[in-house]
Amino acid sequence: MFDPTIIEHKSCSGDICLPYLHDEFSILCWNVHKNNIKNPLFRPYLKSLVVKRDIDFILFQEANFKNGQMFGIHDFSFEAAANLEYGGEFYGVLTASRVEAIDSQRYLTKGKEAIWGTHKSLLLSYYPFRNRSKLLIINIHAINFREEKQYNIELDRVLELVQNYRGPMIVAGDFNTWSDSRMSRLMDASKKLSLKMVDFKDRDKIKSFMDNQLDFVFYRGLSLIESDVISHPKLSDHNPLYVKFRKI
Repeated sequence: MFDPTIIEHKSCSGDICLPYLHDEFSILCWNVHKNNIKNPLFRPYLKSLVVKRDIDFILFQEANFKNGQMFGIHDFSFEAAANLEYGGEFYGVLTASRVEAIDSQRYLTKGKEAIWGTHKSLLLSYYPFRNRSKLLIINIHAINFREEKQYNIELDRVLELVQNYRGPMIVAGDFNTWSDSRMSRLMDASKKLSLKMVDFKDRDKIKSFMDNQLDFVFYRGLSLIESDVISHPKLSDHNPLYVKFRKI
């Protein structure tokens, strides 16, 4: 019923994008609860954050988008993976950046949500550093209303997709880790990829369920410079996560 007719969506800003990623860069990770287009307050607020925090990457979950439609912030391109379509509108994960991706892959979960019968989506994007090495950013919205077995299947698939990649990596998004068993499984998966977890000081501001944190940022091959949870309850039921990194 809600299966997207188009999974791959993108918009290229062409020569206004940066040719490569600087060694220091920052990301904003946010489940926007489908409000990035329909809420008139959203875009002005996002623009102010981009300027204030000098943000290079924006990772949305539950984003609203359309193929070829500009992202809405000057000098940003985007890649997106739709997991549902409704009323001609597409929703899913979206990664916007000042540097155009040199490659990207989009995947839908093998399983579907029990209530709505929709997939969740996964986006892998590769970005160039000046020395021609690559940064892999994985934007994920994990399956929610399914049994633990299906959750584990989807996590194992992520591990399989990136098992041969050896470079710097960021894995971020809404992992729907609302149970202790899901949390344990996610931590095990992060160890297999040699990932470190960003330990935010204001963890109580991060979206949680049953005292289990849902949103995370993991990384490897990078140094953590700064991290922050930005409070803005009026635009989403999740708060955005800000992280600044330096390439090792």
